[in-house]
Amino acid sequence: MNIKSFSLGPLGTNCYIVYKESDALIVDPGGSPDTIIQFLDNNNVKPTAILLTHAHFDHIGGVDKLRNFYNIDVYLHVQEKDWLENPKLNRSEIYGGELGAIKTQAPNHLLKAGTWEVGSFEFDVVHIPGHSPGSVGFTFQKEGFIISGDALFNHGVGRTDLPEGSFSQLMESIKNHLFTLPDTFIVYPGHGNRTTIGEEKRNNPYIRL
Repeated sequence: MNIKSFSLGPLGTNCYIVYKESDALIVDPGGSPDTIIQFLDNNNVKPTAILLTHAHFDHIGGVDKLRNFYNIDVYLHVQEKDWLENPKLNRSEIYGGELGAIKTQAPNHLLKAGTWEVGSFEFDVVHIPGHSPGSVGFTFQKEGFIISGDALFNHGVGRTDLPEGSFSQLMESIKNHLFTLPDTFIVYPGHGNRTTIGEEKRNNPYIRL
């Protein structure tokens, strides 16, 4: 299993390509879809699906071009099922700036917590609300890593001052669902550098509060 990260869009959102042999998953294509297409073509890899940790505008900018280019499905948590089509809900209407309002087609599949198989990939969906109501993490147990979206960062956590955000709920999500993973687990966050569960348990100032 391989994972490639790109920092895309005006907010430097991390997009991840999880791939093995000729199959791939695209996670959070926040912008610059041509960069993603070029990487996939150069490595002779075809994506099976697009997975979204949540539907804020900075994570979805490349969704429709990639979905249509590869004719693949989009997966998003059920609690944000209307957000892709609604710039007010995905916050691009307010915070999109030069990007303007972002509106894409609805998700093809609605995620819930549990084990999922998509193509040749198996992973666990962990519901970790607080940053947004439908925030999820994608846990690859055998490979020892999680893509955490905007829940847990390297020495930080996702903002909770947006509508429907909740700091107390985010703390509960992190402690009850992320910090139960082994300390050696690698965390690939929605922004910034990767970290580990153990490092965040010991040194994340928000968690220690």
